[in-house]
Amino acid sequence: MDLAALRAEYALGGLHESDLALDPVTMFGQWMADAASSGMHEPNAMVLATVSRDGLPSSRMVLLKGVDDGGFRFFTNLGSRKGTELSANHHCSLLFPWYPLERQVRVDGVAEELPRADVAAYFATRPRGAQLGAWASHQSSEVSSRQELDDAFAAMEGRFPDEVPLPDWWGGYVVVPDTVEFWQGRPGRMHDRLVYRRRAGGGWATFRLAP
Repeated sequence: MDLAALRAEYALGGLHESDLALDPVTMFGQWMADAASSGMHEPNAMVLATVSRDGLPSSRMVLLKGVDDGGFRFFTNLGSRKGTELSANHHCSLLFPWYPLERQVRVDGVAEELPRADVAAYFATRPRGAQLGAWASHQSSEVSSRQELDDAFAAMEGRFPDEVPLPDWWGGYVVVPDTVEFWQGRPGRMHDRLVYRRRAGGGWATFRLAP
């Protein structure tokens, strides 16, 4: 396969300064609604990029579970690689790759751990299988086989025949944004990149970046 020859022209639309909402959360809500109505698979899937204490980057897909003026929320095992890296370095980045719409949203900010009450409220809404999985899987740790995971899950089914409690090591984060970039593909690779940057005194400044 000639990867260098793979290319597509972006021509679905443009993004102008007059299209921007007053704040990035409102703008994100509009674009998320477009993504959800397009029928794409898991429009709330996002790439979370973190950096270790030693400066080594890593990224993975997680699911956005809420957004408001406070930031972008997701949940995870606090002892996972992303959890330990966010504990050591709170700075992180999110990327929403909405390929069918020829759009991206990039968020740079700081992750803050969510209150336990918020985590418990969300955990209670998860399907039983996902709740049991949170107990059975010590995320990011090495396992000897698939059978070890299946056995751990079965053990949790027996341990919790009724209500599944919130594990101590399972939590959530809110990413408080410093900058939010809205990217729209354009012909000739002359893409639109409009960015919100948080002002020190409050509110948001907007500007355009070259593609």
